[in-house]
Amino acid sequence: MYFDRTHISDDELRAFYKALLYPRLVEEKMLLLLRQGKVSKWFSGIGQEAIAVGATLALDQDEWILPLHRNLGVFTTRQMPLQQLFHQWQGSPLGYSKGRERSFHFGSRAHHIFGMISHLGPQLSVADGIALALQLEGEGKVALAFTGEGGTSEGEFHEALNVAAVWGLPVIFLIENNGYGLSTPVREQFRCEQLVDKAAGYGIRGMRIDGNNILEVYHAVQEAKRHALQEQQPVLIEAMTFRMRGHEEASGTKYVPPALLEYWAQRDPILHFEQFLQYLNLFDASLRESLKQEIDLDIQAALHEPVHAFNLDDELADMYAPAPAPLAPAGAVSEKRFIDAIADALQQAMSLHPELILMGQDIAEYGGAFKITEGLVALYGKERVRNTPLCESAIIGAGLGLSVMGYRSMVEMQFADFVSCGFNQIVNNLARIHYRWGQNANVVIRLPAGAGVGAGPFHSQSNEAWFTHTPGLKVVYPATPEDAKGLLLAALADPNPVLFFEHKALYRSISGPVPDAPYTIEIGKAKVLLDGDELSIITYGAGVHWALEYAQLHEDLSIHILDLRSLQPLDYNAIREAVAATGKVLILHEATLTGGFGGEIAAWIAEHCFHLLDAPVMRCASLDTPVPFAAELEGHFLAKSRLHECVQKLVKY
Repeated sequence: MYFDRTHISDDELRAFYKALLYPRLVEEKMLLLLRQGKVSKWFSGIGQEAIAVGATLALDQDEWILPLHRNLGVFTTRQMPLQQLFHQWQGSPLGYSKGRERSFHFGSRAHHIFGMISHLGPQLSVADGIALALQLEGEGKVALAFTGEGGTSEGEFHEALNVAAVWGLPVIFLIENNGYGLSTPVREQFRCEQLVDKAAGYGIRGMRIDGNNILEVYHAVQEAKRHALQEQQPVLIEAMTFRMRGHEEASGTKYVPPALLEYWAQRDPILHFEQFLQYLNLFDASLRESLKQEIDLDIQAALHEPVHAFNLDDELADMYAPAPAPLAPAGAVSEKRFIDAIADALQQAMSLHPELILMGQDIAEYGGAFKITEGLVALYGKERVRNTPLCESAIIGAGLGLSVMGYRSMVEMQFADFVSCGFNQIVNNLARIHYRWGQNANVVIRLPAGAGVGAGPFHSQSNEAWFTHTPGLKVVYPATPEDAKGLLLAALADPNPVLFFEHKALYRSISGPVPDAPYTIEIGKAKVLLDGDELSIITYGAGVHWALEYAQLHEDLSIHILDLRSLQPLDYNAIREAVAATGKVLILHEATLTGGFGGEIAAWIAEHCFHLLDAPVMRCASLDTPVPFAAELEGHFLAKSRLHECVQKLVKY
């Protein structure tokens, strides 16, 4: 193995060796503790240390790295205290994720390390967002994201590379090609001769290197950084290596031919670097023993620290980052359509928050599918109002990456239906990140939803219940222009991920008074629209207007109407008061009945307000079918067509 020590001093070589040896010795200790039952699981990176260590050494301390679960060398080279790392591996509350995550599924802002999730692709898109922020700030820095050869088969890999290439982002994608995805060899994972060839498909530079040679890794990452910054283009590196142990310790390596293990054992990165240092008379034979003693002392100290007891309040409090206090409306009021109120909110938010970036398909010059962002690119430029490729997941991930760097982002889905393409990023990354390691996700996803406009099954869904089930998200569904503006401004100021549903049929059909100046409405607070004593209708979105129209046509009924406005968090006090007002409750929503959010509300009322009820809680929802295209079919599909029947049934009970 040839080592190119160009521009590397003797002292740096010694430091490189220490950085390379240390994670190996920590791993050996962890494997012993695993057998003793003092840690529960371990993903080994033995044989791959040169990649993590070399790449980390090649970057500045304040350049973000997005590692995976075999990259212990990233954490140790960034000098994260072993005692706290060990607490993390134990699942102790003293670890980086307070016992909420396993092994390396955590991040640390202080060390510029972003925590992975088990779904391997999303890291790459988050790196895009971090790199975008660095580019906007002119920092002269890069982001580096790791993936494995198996991860290159995931759609997110292709989306992330495409977005980075199209936007010209200074990001390095580093593939650790270690031969196997659990037990599946590379010949069953891809057909190309080498993974680096994929770079050409995106018009970016690719490099293939020996991942077991720490100096080759170091020089390659330095060169990739130089190229990324000079050319403002991403770089793909394929580092060839081998996983010497199982995917995790329980799986073993029986599926690996013994001759292959022996071949790679002879290419051990530490063994070869030691031989190189011996040749240069720089090898310190005592270092191994002194590091072992240091590791033992740190582990013993960690083992004897007291563990804090479970605290329910702490668990619930960490679901969301604190939101700013509401900003009361003041000044003049104008009549605005629903769509204009949303556009007004976006324009004012762009002025209020210079760090806000808008992203979405066709949102710049074209103004978006519904023309809501029309004119914003002329006011704020294409750096802040960005057209995107059709890469929903990568763009949502980029929004999270921007958040890491202190930015806010709004991601517009052309239709709420298309959010399914970004589902993983929302429910597994955005929603859980603050609970996992205290990182904000200042991302608002706008979702034009709902039927009634003849758009058929794939442009008409009411899919809010997909997200109300996921802790950590906020879900907002306004029904009036005033609420649309105030709640959108609140969402854009909120440090938590917000799913903002906008009913398409309301865009140009509903108008109302809206304050001209910026204001916010607290997310999680419902609003009473009519105060009655015979029947309560609890609803949101288009259902609000169906209920109001019904009440106007049936003035003989005293109807109490509660507009939820926010579905997560939910205003349980307002729901209780609506139940108490009449004793009879109808939950009305446009989404299909089975699994609709109304079922959750009905269950809560039955459990907590049973003594207030004079009749069973009833639901009025749309048919359990896809949304049909033909106007007559769509009309019968919608819950509105059954509202009178449901009300009369409840009244007569």
